[in-house]
Amino acid sequence: MRIFNNKNYQFLILASFSLFIGITMSIQAQEKKPFFTEDFEQGKDRWEMTDPNVWTVSADDKGNHLLCLTGSSQYEPAVRSPKSMALLKDIELEDFTLIVKAKQTGKEYGHRDLCFFFGYQDPKHFYYAHLATKADEHAHSIFLVNDAPRVSIAKERTNGVDWGQDFHQIKIVRDTKSGKIEVYYDDMDKPIMVAEDKTFLKGRIGLGSFDDTGSFDNLQLWNTADNKIGSQK
Repeated sequence: MRIFNNKNYQFLILASFSLFIGITMSIQAQEKKPFFTEDFEQGKDRWEMTDPNVWTVSADDKGNHLLCLTGSSQYEPAVRSPKSMALLKDIELEDFTLIVKAKQTGKEYGHRDLCFFFGYQDPKHFYYAHLATKADEHAHSIFLVNDAPRVSIAKERTNGVDWGQDFHQIKIVRDTKSGKIEVYYDDMDKPIMVAEDKTFLKGRIGLGSFDDTGSFDNLQLWNTADNKIGSQK
């Protein structure tokens, strides 16, 4: 008969605990992996545009490909809402976390913007986050388009963002159970906009602008609402 002493038991317990921790961390890592990514290296075939003529995929000075909005769309929306939209094909989401790099390439003015769409049903029913230089009733807010001109629904928001000439990291977290929508700009721990609404609980996501220009890259999607994703805490 083989006899185990205390040291043997301690070793077995420690080894088992280490294995458990390793498996747990592996599962958590898998859960944190996005289920969809887009770097535009293969073009824009996975996207549907309101006006394809103003969208292109171009390489930067390092050869990295970007989705570029080069002008104001000729699309005229059925109700007052953004003109330039690129919608992801074949994917509809309920709860989600989205992270994307975005650069505004237009001139500086109060409504200098980029938009991020979600809960998209059709051209007259969707949400979007409008990130602009200066907040007012029509800019820099979370908007609802519901068979009528867009309406600001943010209950919290900052006074605006400084787009400058650089890329910025955008995060959007949507929790349909609570209705909460959170929008982050560079600081992935503190939202710049917060809303609560349950009008649309599922829909497509997209990128664009009300009527400006910009570039997008490195989009990641998780099919869960988790404001810790991308956080430094």
